[in-house]
Amino acid sequence: MRIISGKHKGRKILPPKGLPVRPTTDLCKESLFNILQNYYHFTEISVLDLFAGTGNISFEFASRGAIQVTAVEQDVKCVNYIKQITLQLDLPLHVIKTDVFGFLEKNKTKYDVIFADPPYDMPLEHFLKMIDTVFENDLLAEDGMLVIEHSKYTKLSNHSNLSEERIYGGSVFSFFENIT
Repeated sequence: MRIISGKHKGRKILPPKGLPVRPTTDLCKESLFNILQNYYHFTEISVLDLFAGTGNISFEFASRGAIQVTAVEQDVKCVNYIKQITLQLDLPLHVIKTDVFGFLEKNKTKYDVIFADPPYDMPLEHFLKMIDTVFENDLLAEDGMLVIEHSKYTKLSNHSNLSEERIYGGSVFSFFENIT
């Protein structure tokens, strides 16, 4: 795992073995950020990273200068690892150890980008609940975007807020926006 661009470009980050994660591959991450840079100036956005895992996506946004990056993760080992790297690299990253669904229900902050990388085997109804909660609770800033990484076997293409899907092997990025 490495940081692709920004202040810490090229920096390798090696998470400890045994974390219950499936990090986004460098190829997928690079593709995602190439897409997002067509929509946003990273130095002007706030980001929410749900199911943050190793912090891979959070570190990339922070390295690229995002104003605010909040990582939400429930696993204590993952949270401790993200905090450790955040301190080592002096990143503007806020880590919250909690359940993603509970966080989304209570949160009142709006974000320009919300990225979610839940377990690929999470039930479809939980994916749909997450998407609906983001829009029902108005958690996206104007022109904000929800991006969900999921398995090609999880079909989110019927959701009314879906704007685009990109497929990379067995992984898919689904992009959701306020569609008027």
